[in-house]
This record gives sequence, structure tokens and C-alpha cells, in this order.
Amino acid sequence: MSDKLPTFGLQVISVNGMFYDDRAEEIILPCSDGELAILSGHEEMILALSDGVLKIKKPGGEWIYGVVSLGSVQVANNRCIVIVNTIEKPEDIDKLRAQEAYEFAMEHLQQKQSIKEFKKSQAGLARALTRLKAASKYSGLK
Repeated sequence: MSDKLPTFGLQVISVNGMFYDDRAEEIILPCSDGELAILSGHEEMILALSDGVLKIKKPGGEWIYGVVSLGSVQVANNRCIVIVNTIEKPEDIDKLRAQEAYEFAMEHLQQKQSIKEFKKSQAGLARALTRLKAASKYSGLK
């Protein structure tokens, strides 16, 4: 018996261009209430994505990781299209810059701000923390 899963068409697109455009066995997406895994034949849906780590299982079992910011996913007709503001490979993350962004956001959260500024600082903190964690956890994986 083969362990190979059926595949589906997958495109992962950001403002900077195409991150992935091929077949996939599985994709795991970061959502506001946890992670969502999509396999071949998944029901049709449109869903919002949160900051986090996107995981793609290529045909054959190799995993690809990407740190994403806010976006959305559409699943229909055995195809999945993911559109995010930004995506970067964990090994491409500048850890020093991510640490500086984290510290900057922490400082701003402690200051008196409008609700809009506070939400912006929270989002910056979440992005920086996600990038730091991903750079540490996934950079050495192939």
C-alpha cells in the first residue's frame, strides 16, 4: 500500500509575487482559532488567514514553510489559492531586524495610544513574534 496522498492545485501568492505554484498533498494554514489543514477534495470555502506559519507538503512528502501575514484562502474544484500580504521562508528572516521590531512593538504597547495605534502595535508585535519563532524553529528544516 502506498503512503502517497492525492494532490490538488495550489498557488500561494503575495504582494512580492508567486511563492508556490504546483501540486500539493496538503497545506496547513494559520487561522485566528488555530491551524486548518487542507487535503485533496476539501469542501469549497473562503477563509481569512492570520499571521503565522504556512506549511506545504509537496508530492513525495517534502515540506516547505513560509511565514505569512494576513490574507485569505479560497478552495474550490480541487484547487487552493492563498493570497497573503507577505510571505518569507524562515531561513530568509533577518533575526536581528525581527528582534528590533519586537522590542519596538513592546515599547509602543506600554505607551498611551489611541485604540487604532494600540491595535497596530499589537499586530506588529504578533508579526515580530511569529517571525522570531519561525526563524528559530523552521530555518534548519528541509
